[in-house]
This record gives sequence, structure tokens and C-alpha cells, in this order.
Amino acid sequence: MSLREGYSLAGCCSPVKGDAISGYYSHNQVMIVHRQDCPNLAKVVPSRVVALAWDDIMPEESFTPDADYHDLDELDWRILGHHQAMGVDYSLVVARTLHASRDDVFSRHRRLRSLKLLKRVEPLMMQYRKGIVKNKWIKHRNHTYYELTPKGIDYLEYHQERKK
Repeated sequence: MSLREGYSLAGCCSPVKGDAISGYYSHNQVMIVHRQDCPNLAKVVPSRVVALAWDDIMPEESFTPDADYHDLDELDWRILGHHQAMGVDYSLVVARTLHASRDDVFSRHRRLRSLKLLKRVEPLMMQYRKGIVKNKWIKHRNHTYYELTPKGIDYLEYHQERKK
């Protein structure tokens, strides 16, 4: 298992991902990671013990999008951004909100779905958003609703990071 620099797994309790973990700084300034229930951890000076999570010690995985990333244009990013901000929505509202052509947004939604950046939402009860109709629930039926997929979220975060 690969860890970030400065961390080492304890051999006495051999923690594995998913275990509750803590650590302490050894004398050579390396954080030794133990399972929280390790008897050897109880022998360490309490002020040197630090609560840890696996996300703290695992190296970040760098995301690299597929080749289709470069096929997306500004309207595609605006549509994905709309779904990030508003959640589940349908093409007519997206077109109206983004001041884009209705037909263009319909075709973009289909294309973004085929790229697995958006997914179709099964019919469900939905509450109208604030400012449209208060406390009104509808069962969506005459529109195709979409939401971001995990791949869509990754693409959008990658795109936003590159724009900084």
C-alpha cells in the first residue's frame, strides 16, 4: 500500500484501509500509523497521538480525463455547471436559465448522456425549487430529467481547476 511521504504503517497491528487509525510521530519525524485499538499505541505518550483518516495518509490520485474531454465546448461546460449548481433538471429549464437555444440544449443533453457525463433520472417525486412554487411537489413525467454522473463531476472539477 502506497502512503504519502512521512507516513509509515506499524508492523505490530498492520492497519488496512477501512480500519480506524491513529498515529504518532516517531523520533525520526515519521508518523507511524496504527489501528486505534493497537495495544502498542496505548504505551505511547498521549500528547504524541494524532487522530487520522485514510484520506489524510493516502496519496491523491491524479485525475486524467478521456480523449472526449477535448470535444466539449463552453455550452457543454455551462450545462454541466448548471447541473452541479441546481441538481436534477430538464432541458427546457436549462435552456431558459442559460439563455441558450432549446434544440441545442436538448441535443447537448443527449450527447452529454452518451458521453456518460449526465444520466437520466428515473421518474420520481420532486419538489419545485425555491422561488418557483412554494411547497409544491410534482411527479416528473413529461420531461426527461438529468443529473451529473461521477464522471461528469470529475470532468467538471478538472475543467474548473484548469481555468484557475
